Amino acid sequence: MPALLPTHFTGTITWLGRVRNSAKTLRAEALETAELTFAGIAGECHGGLTRPSCVRVKAQYPKGTEIRNVRQLSVLSAEELAVIAAEMGLEAIDPIWVGASMVIEGIPDFTHVPPSSRLQMASGASITVDMENRPCVLPGREIEKDAPGFGAAFKPAAKTRRGVTAWVEREGAVAVGDTVTLHIPDQPVWAHLPDART
Repeated sequence: MPALLPTHFTGTITWLGRVRNSAKTLRAEALETAELTFAGIAGECHGGLTRPSCVRVKAQYPKGTEIRNVRQLSVLSAEELAVIAAEMGLEAIDPIWVGASMVIEGIPDFTHVPPSSRLQMASGASITVDMENRPCVLPGREIEKDAPGFGAAFKPAAKTRRGVTAWVEREGAVAVGDTVTLHIPDQPVWAHLPDART
């Protein structure tokens, strides 16, 4: 019995990019096409099969512990970026400012798609959603360079709208304009989730 269900929710890739060196800047460079490999996007500093642990998993591992890399990609929603921009008083959020790997238009409430969902491209390439990405101050620094006075507003405006982190499950080509189909785990929400969060 299949454990993942294809849904009728589809989106369109409106932007692709990569961050070369996040130690210097989170600023991404735009791409028209990309080859998704098991290590992520070539030249992306978040790529690789493993990575050193970071603040996202500090309750599980000491900082710098080598772990499986399920944070190869940062995927965001075009609609959620528009809401963030409006709340900040900006006309738009340029994906280069937020270190985006991919921006998708058309999937509602994108930041909250279930973990372990798959996003499958027309080529057959598929990425697996790890978890919701959390806003931090780094995009604000990039915004501030191009839109002085607005950078500090990013983190609060992006709360619950920062997209997801993801990793490549099946290799293949992707391009701006490609269709993406959402597949979700055929699993109910864990009944004890509210208790676990308290």
